[in-house]
Amino acid sequence: MRRLTARQVSVLAAATAMVSIGATVPTGGPAASAAPAASADEPRKTPVAVGSGGAVASVDANASAAGIEVLRGGGNAVDAAVAVAAALGVTEPYSAGIGGGGYLVYYDAKSRTVQTIDGRETAPRTAGPDLFIENGKPLPFSEGQTSGLSVGTPGTPATWATALDSWGSRDLGELLAPAQRLAKDGFTVDATFRAQTESNRARFEDFPDTAKLFLPGGRLPVVGSTFKNPDLARTYRELARDGVGALYRGAIGRDIVRTVRTPPVGEGVTRKVRPGELSSRDLRAYETIRRTPTKVSYRGLDVYGMAPSSSGGVGVGEGLNILERFDLANTSEQRFLHRFIEASRIVFADRGRWVGDPAFEDVPARGLLSQRYADSRSCLIKDNAVLTSPLAPGDPADPRPCRPKGKAAPTTHAAESTTHLTVADKWGNVVAYTLTIESTGGSAMTVPGRGFLLNNELTDFSFAPANPAVHDPNLPGPGKRSRSSMSPTIVLDGGRPVLAVGSPGGATIITTVLQTLLGRLDRDLPLVEAIAAPRASQRNQTTTELEPGLWNSPLRAELEALGHGFRQNPEIGAATGVERLSDGRWLAAAEKVRRGGGSAMVVRPSDGRCDTARCGTADIAPR
Repeated sequence: MRRLTARQVSVLAAATAMVSIGATVPTGGPAASAAPAASADEPRKTPVAVGSGGAVASVDANASAAGIEVLRGGGNAVDAAVAVAAALGVTEPYSAGIGGGGYLVYYDAKSRTVQTIDGRETAPRTAGPDLFIENGKPLPFSEGQTSGLSVGTPGTPATWATALDSWGSRDLGELLAPAQRLAKDGFTVDATFRAQTESNRARFEDFPDTAKLFLPGGRLPVVGSTFKNPDLARTYRELARDGVGALYRGAIGRDIVRTVRTPPVGEGVTRKVRPGELSSRDLRAYETIRRTPTKVSYRGLDVYGMAPSSSGGVGVGEGLNILERFDLANTSEQRFLHRFIEASRIVFADRGRWVGDPAFEDVPARGLLSQRYADSRSCLIKDNAVLTSPLAPGDPADPRPCRPKGKAAPTTHAAESTTHLTVADKWGNVVAYTLTIESTGGSAMTVPGRGFLLNNELTDFSFAPANPAVHDPNLPGPGKRSRSSMSPTIVLDGGRPVLAVGSPGGATIITTVLQTLLGRLDRDLPLVEAIAAPRASQRNQTTTELEPGLWNSPLRAELEALGHGFRQNPEIGAATGVERLSDGRWLAAAEKVRRGGGSAMVVRPSDGRCDTARCGTADIAPR
């Protein structure tokens, strides 16, 4: 990875700073539409920022500003990450919130170690493999999606508590203050928020509390108007006062259980909304898990990710290992994309067979991440031919070159929502945190009087085996965590951070993070350009998804001539990242266009010149 010079950083920051709210250009689809100009008292969206003192990148300017407020006040990266996540629960309520879960990867500058928290939602203790089976057949996804059946025990509040207890320097109440203020005073509605509301309108209208909050007077929110959520402000105030026990053992939790077990549908609603069996006992029993991160070496760098129950760290790591033997820097764009697509196909064949909740499944993560195994799979990639999906998995216990293990199974459904934030502080600590409520809009059920949507995370389980002849490690079970693709990733060089990235997007997260890493590490793109590059996503399916930038490119015809098949996806993911520059400053980067553009901020912006005595080295000090 070539480090950018100060001059290049200055030019890049100046050029991309022009791409902000009101200056973005959609690439296609309503969710990609540009947002209106921010009001005078709201921060503007800028996709790249360079400076010192710490950095934040998220999809939302108000959320990034909440993190910067904490960093400026002396808080560390973990403190800021919690503040950003809480603010995203206000401004990105269809993607994240305290009704969901996620995964946090943390680099501790003092010990130079990477640690993680698994805050994934869990199934009720009564759940069995037939959770989504009715009359002998799996439910249609749409019927499982909008139901109490789909709601798992939320893990987000517990993740915040675990992170703060382990590495934080501020209490939860202080860190919830910016989000509480934002919920009370409101934020400016942009085109993305309106489009996401519109796409969920039919579901939201069936639940009076959801409709009252997000469709006031039966109308869609108007772009440029102010959206307030006083119920969520009160809920945050309760969490600030009583801690996360208010959810797991208190009144908030009782309201959640009541909503799941007796879904609050409106009169005359014809949709069949099935109740769930989540109980107060499930909430009391919930625990986050401190897992050892995944780790692979790529081009001399150490790449850390999230271990199962997420498939993200294993998927991204195996993909990098497979591609290690190929020269991706000095090849054509067509050959680069071909190799990336084929590696992704192999990764998802292995993911489907081997990865699930390690409390229930024997997940061979070490084998999947070994270079020997990757080499036995990478030999399948030919520059003049295309693999056929569904591709059979390999066997990490017996990594014979190009030898499949058993039968192939199609990739099961995964929704494409979620959000990601990346934070660094002045001491060099880094957080990559992906959180979710699953589908855009989650279960569509707002907890009455509480102002937040409940997840539909259990739909990440396989409703039934994709191939009855192939073992499926991702069927529901009591207290089980459904397989995720969330891939918060931190890259170290000699024990120090150089890069951290992540993205939303369901199963496309793995391919988005992999492609972004390859763009920065191999193709030598600046981080903001690696994030902005048009994406492809192959997930062991007959066709590969392409964004418009590739769909409308001559590259598509070149790849089709090789044998690839494609279908169009207007928008894949919405990544954010931070990078440590050679002079010690931080570069924060986010989307230029996707989801209306992201928001990158630093504590003390600079114009590319190293103007302080501490600019050249990381400022390492105790938290």
